Amino acid sequence: MDKLEMMKIFTRVCELESFTGAADSLNMPKASVTLGIQRLEGLLDTRLFHRTTRKVTITQDGMSFYERCKDLLSDMDDVESMFQRDQKNVTGRIRVDMPTNMAKKYIIPKLPEFLESYPGIEIELSSTDRRVDVVREGFDCVIRVGNLTDSGLIARKIGEYKIVNCVSADYAKRKGIPKKIEDLSKHAQIHYVSTLGAKPDGFEYFDGQKYVTIKMKGHITVNNSDSYESACLAGLGIIQVPEIGVRHHIKNGTFIEVLSKLKAEPMPVSIIYPHRRNMPRRVRIFIEWIELTLKEFGA
Repeated sequence: MDKLEMMKIFTRVCELESFTGAADSLNMPKASVTLGIQRLEGLLDTRLFHRTTRKVTITQDGMSFYERCKDLLSDMDDVESMFQRDQKNVTGRIRVDMPTNMAKKYIIPKLPEFLESYPGIEIELSSTDRRVDVVREGFDCVIRVGNLTDSGLIARKIGEYKIVNCVSADYAKRKGIPKKIEDLSKHAQIHYVSTLGAKPDGFEYFDGQKYVTIKMKGHITVNNSDSYESACLAGLGIIQVPEIGVRHHIKNGTFIEVLSKLKAEPMPVSIIYPHRRNMPRRVRIFIEWIELTLKEFGA
């Protein structure tokens, strides 16, 4: 086992906080992962992890070494691919996270084309509406929709989602359609929060000078985009949702757009990645492909 392999094992244990998880991810026996870490600690003459029967925690020395390892491994990827022109020679694994609807409707259906062009690349795709920890969970890049908090990571805006107000055809038949802002007091809103227990924002619109929100009654609160769409299909109220995600429902009449002049603020779409001096070629290629793919769909 050479030093490079030991470093790859070490970084994966750091990211997953698990020897077993790292072994599964790397398709290696757990004993090989344990041996690799033991040899690396012996070589460096320091302890990289605190181990208990339940938990693996990185030490302060381990954290410092992890930051250097990520840069060194990234540099090695670039060196290996520096003179490669053949797309088939671009190899390696990419770990990416994105919203569930985006993955299901836009990215996964197009992935066969990408992988046909780059057969040496493997994708680990996490699709969740929760905010993942980019560094701790070892993601190469993350796509986020909405305003970002300052995390010390690199963020690049690649588009934005126009927001529409929708109800289901069934809801419109039973409850009618709001024609003006005052009508909302007679209607229900499906509330969306990223974490259950949080306070929902309400109905957002531009009043001619600024974006404002008004509180609306509602019978259900959800915390993921699939449930949000399903609740609207079930006729439970009004949703404010990216147009790109419900375009097909509006086209076939399942959803009806309401209050079209009362627009919520567009949601920025950003790609986030760790702050590294050099990004592996495979990740650069994948990010460029993601950006082009979303633009095809109007993001």
